[in-house]
Amino acid sequence: MTSVKEIVGEMTGATSEDITFVEKAYEYSKKAHEGQARYSGEPYFIHAAATAKMLAEYGMDATTIAAGLLHDAIEDARVSREEVEKEFGKELLFIVDGVTKLGTHKYRGAERHAESLRRLLVATASDIRVLIVKLADRYHNMQTLEHVPEHKRRRIALETLEIYAPIADRLGMGKMKRDLEDLAFPYVDPDAARHTAELRKLKTKETENGLAKVQRELKKELAKKGLTTFRTDIRMKGLWSLHQKLKRKRDDISLIHDIAALRIVVPSIEDCYTTLGTVHALYKPLPGEFKDYIAFPKPNGYQSLHTTVVTPEAGIVEIQIRNEEMHRRAQFGIASHMSYKQLGKNVEKLDKEIQKSRFSSLSFSWIRSLIPSLMKVSKKDGNAKSATNVPSWLSELAEAHAEVAGSEEFVEGLKEDFFSHRVFVFTPQGDVIDLPAASTPIDFAYAIHSDLGDHLQGAKVNGKLVSFETRLGNGEVVEILRKDSAHPSPKWLEIARTSLARRHIRAALGMSEAERPHQPSHGHRTRRAGRK
Repeated sequence: MTSVKEIVGEMTGATSEDITFVEKAYEYSKKAHEGQARYSGEPYFIHAAATAKMLAEYGMDATTIAAGLLHDAIEDARVSREEVEKEFGKELLFIVDGVTKLGTHKYRGAERHAESLRRLLVATASDIRVLIVKLADRYHNMQTLEHVPEHKRRRIALETLEIYAPIADRLGMGKMKRDLEDLAFPYVDPDAARHTAELRKLKTKETENGLAKVQRELKKELAKKGLTTFRTDIRMKGLWSLHQKLKRKRDDISLIHDIAALRIVVPSIEDCYTTLGTVHALYKPLPGEFKDYIAFPKPNGYQSLHTTVVTPEAGIVEIQIRNEEMHRRAQFGIASHMSYKQLGKNVEKLDKEIQKSRFSSLSFSWIRSLIPSLMKVSKKDGNAKSATNVPSWLSELAEAHAEVAGSEEFVEGLKEDFFSHRVFVFTPQGDVIDLPAASTPIDFAYAIHSDLGDHLQGAKVNGKLVSFETRLGNGEVVEILRKDSAHPSPKWLEIARTSLARRHIRAALGMSEAERPHQPSHGHRTRRAGRK
């Protein structure tokens, strides 16, 4: 069982008050869950303690760690909300409420599943920490899924793959995303999981020794450039991610070059580009396989340089180059910015630092949208409900689908609009619009405003007129041509990628839900050449 000493040992910058608060929550939760057991027969409190330890590892504040210890206390241990508030305050109660409010809605069919998602997302839109606690809770539950009754396992694993892993990805929590996917994979498709694991193992044996030689050679060359304070490690591709790529490559593993990647973590952005030059001087890069996610970050904040090179020692190898801050953000995402005890005092300073960054309009747009919410939450009254400014995509999750009648469409809308692969494109004024992959100018127009979509006459991409069917790509500048007399046509329903756009189109056409045509799946669409 995880001890309180282990949890406290993972906390960074904790004050004596923080430690006392977590110790109190530990003992309180232990007593509340006394006599309760998990499916495995182990004491139930093991789960609460493991969840709290993960939150501490992710650098969360004392209130969130304590909420992890108490997240099941109201629902499963029959502790009253009033008692929790009296002992630990409103702020902690709000987080616990957001996680435990799901109550009897857990895993009880599609209708209630959709309702539980609505509740979770509404709570999350007020305080992002609700979702981070929920992800830690889900992670430990997935680690012990073998003990859950067999008829529940696949359903829980599917929900993890389709909802929670993509949420972790949207929050930039790369490590959490990969772990959740790989924990769920064997329960969703055991044969495919075994096959993928065998292929990865064989490929790893082939490249491991070669990569070690590449590491040594690069260290020697970088030292000549005066770069000595850096570290390297070998990153293995996650099983689920590899399985998805194998499907796209018709199970030909020789076409996949990033099963094992060499990661180089350097002190500064300038060092990243110096290292890239050194890599390309040593090894020939493959054309079209270089991606600069530092200058053009992914929508979830991920930054790194990716290049694929041909080496005599290990064959074709992907090399990732980033600095320490980028590495932490890639691993922990939004949690790496969520030290509330620091943000409560220094959030204005953080905002100024972000504004000064030469990459601020891109790499920090997602965290900047959080800052007003963080300032609200850190108020002395601790009432997280007072947070009125929230991340735009979370607001949309909580509100954009509120009018949807059917639970199936609600869940499908979430998968399509928010949990799919993403692209980000620019308005002519330089604002970033975050959209699902394969989105069109119609989706772009409705993402800005329903009135712009309803009066869309034409569109330009990078200054050239394009058809409405054009799929938008990362970094493109899109200009919408508006005309009062222009109106949507039924054909737009076949072109639009997002459920948000389709809903506005149906409304403009005066179509009721009963008249709603069947929407074709977008899963068959191929992505643009050269993009992963």
